[in-house]
Amino acid sequence: MPDHIKIPKIADGEDLLYLRGLNQEQSEAIKAIEGPVLVLAGAGTGKTRVLTTRLAHLLVQGKARPWEIMAVTFTNKAAREMQNRVAKITGRAVEGWWLGTFHAICARILRRHAELVGLKNNFTILDSDDQLRLLKQLTALEKIDEKKWPPRALLGVIQRWKDQGLTPDKVENTQGADYADGKVIELYSNYQSRLITLNAVDFGDLILHCLSLFVKNGDVLYEYQKKFQYLLVDEYQDTNIAQYLWLRLLAREHSNICCVGDDDQSIYSWRGAEVGNILKFETDFPNARVIRLEQNYRSTQHILSAASVLISHNEGRLGKTLWTGLEDGEPVRINAVWDGAEEARTVCELVEEKQTKGNRLEEIAILVRAGFQMREFEERLILTGIPYRVIGGPRFYERQEARDAIAYLRIVNSSDDDLAFERIVNVPKRGLGQATVQAIHQLARARDLSLHDASKLIIETDEIKPRARNALGNLLNFLERWRSCKETLSHTELAEIILDESGYTEMWMTDKSPEAPGRLENLKELVSSIENFDNLQGFLEHVSLVMENEENKSGEKLSLMTLHAAKGLEFNTVFLPGWEEGLFPHQRSLDQEGLNGLEEERRLAYVGLTRAKKEAFIFYAANRRIYNQWQNSLPSRFIDELPNKNVETHGERGLYLSSRKSREINSSNLEKLDSFFPNSPKKRGYTSDGVIIDGDFSSITESSDHNNFEVGIRIFHQKFGYGKIVSVDGNKLEVDFEKAGTKKVMDSFVDIS
Repeated sequence: MPDHIKIPKIADGEDLLYLRGLNQEQSEAIKAIEGPVLVLAGAGTGKTRVLTTRLAHLLVQGKARPWEIMAVTFTNKAAREMQNRVAKITGRAVEGWWLGTFHAICARILRRHAELVGLKNNFTILDSDDQLRLLKQLTALEKIDEKKWPPRALLGVIQRWKDQGLTPDKVENTQGADYADGKVIELYSNYQSRLITLNAVDFGDLILHCLSLFVKNGDVLYEYQKKFQYLLVDEYQDTNIAQYLWLRLLAREHSNICCVGDDDQSIYSWRGAEVGNILKFETDFPNARVIRLEQNYRSTQHILSAASVLISHNEGRLGKTLWTGLEDGEPVRINAVWDGAEEARTVCELVEEKQTKGNRLEEIAILVRAGFQMREFEERLILTGIPYRVIGGPRFYERQEARDAIAYLRIVNSSDDDLAFERIVNVPKRGLGQATVQAIHQLARARDLSLHDASKLIIETDEIKPRARNALGNLLNFLERWRSCKETLSHTELAEIILDESGYTEMWMTDKSPEAPGRLENLKELVSSIENFDNLQGFLEHVSLVMENEENKSGEKLSLMTLHAAKGLEFNTVFLPGWEEGLFPHQRSLDQEGLNGLEEERRLAYVGLTRAKKEAFIFYAANRRIYNQWQNSLPSRFIDELPNKNVETHGERGLYLSSRKSREINSSNLEKLDSFFPNSPKKRGYTSDGVIIDGDFSSITESSDHNNFEVGIRIFHQKFGYGKIVSVDGNKLEVDFEKAGTKKVMDSFVDIS
């Protein structure tokens, strides 16, 4: 491989071919080779082109040989794309360089120095299932209650510490006091020791071990500092603390580090990403150059202006303003609707309208804040025959929690449903191991019985152990009692009882994993959907038909996904439903993270808007059914923050009231609102913020201000469970929870039990 690669130049001998077509800031970012550089690349500003062209420029100019450059990406796909683009620019495949994900590069380094961290160079990298299996063994040895402290949740705690660069000896006792009865730090230590014994690592170890390797072995660190004369990092806003510390160590020698990212698109804090890493780049590298890429090549000016003004309300940002040479285009449209059903119906009608005008479904997307919102859209899309794909996850009824809940309903509806029985017999865990299940299967086959009926027989024998007999007998008693309630309870109430008494809801409430709150939301949405059917059988038939609705593998499909899954994608038309307080920004983020949570929610809104190339539709529902209760909704504060000159409001029956303007409405002009809902009974409802909305509120629960929250009352919280109110301060409650201890919560997130 030659020291440098030559390619043809423009006739004047200075203007390089691969720099043609770049704007001034892009060209500057590519040519700024020496010293630390931060490229703030706004959405749609050509970030990937800048990064790959900079790599090629280093090689073409002979500044470094391939193996003297380290380029870090977050996905293997991005690494492959970068490699292909550089090969196209240079005219040949480049070999010998260090290009890949954080994990891939760290694994490569560890293979060379494994013995220095107590491993052999043929160590195994465990997948998530193996990690969980190992931790389960250790929790059993420590006699940690799996129901109270699920191993998956404890593994999440350990992984967060690894993301922060913390080995077991660096974790403070106070950090582990709230987990596994204070045993989690010891569990972490035992887990790491066991991995060393097995000559294995998990993904978090790849970076953590590499960080420890550099910190404890100065000669090894110096070797790589000298080797890598240039460092390039993609998506810097998504780095965690361990990755950040590792990069800083490598950059100390030459300081030729170029980080490309967008602080306004940092939306993965729940995965360990630390937006502070990019915000303090200039502090870490005092002589750093900051180059802002602000010319957007994706969206129209109305969309960019709306997104830029929205994100400007964040305090924790470096600041930039997107602009485009494209036409102004259509304003961002605010669409007010009466409820979630009308929202889904209106969106689908607009999609059909666009199809008739020649718009391709591939260029249309629906981006939701929470997974439970998908259910209503999926059913409406199926009803209208619009092909769709769910990106970043399974369809609503295909999700684990939905399948489990439906299995419970199926076995209550029909005791002969063996597949449903097998799915729920030990979910949540009842101590019914594989041996017990096999014994039931054997008896069922021998007697030609269903698994349910075989279970009724086997508990009368000594074929299975006493503990298993008792657990199985209790489950059968529950099933019998639930069946007896079918005629006396509504199917919605029955579903709630089944999920509660089976322990399934509690299983996810006690799960500390990041996915657990979303699973609980999906369960509540599933229960809400049952009310739309005359009986349980009708609901189950509907689900079967939905599940059998096979997607056309070859045809065009609309994209349905969460806002988190949409980052990096773009569409001509984007629908953004559910822009309401409590849903977006999500109340959980506000309660748990305060201002930081609000700012990340706003960044998520910015990401959603900037996915749109030509049109963006924001929807707000005046009422929404959440957790099986109707709630009056306030428009999201993000709607208030959009500039009037870049938006317009729509909706024949919808009532658009921004939270600022709605406070100005009083009884003297109340009559003006009647025209919005001419066909609805005139019963007035009041929200906790003084908003007055007309409509039929006969089935809608009152806002939290009308609830009688008093000291001593027993309440239920979706995350913390049951507890008693200790003190009341406005809409803030201090509650002594039975399992979670004393917590401060918002009254809108609790129900009187």
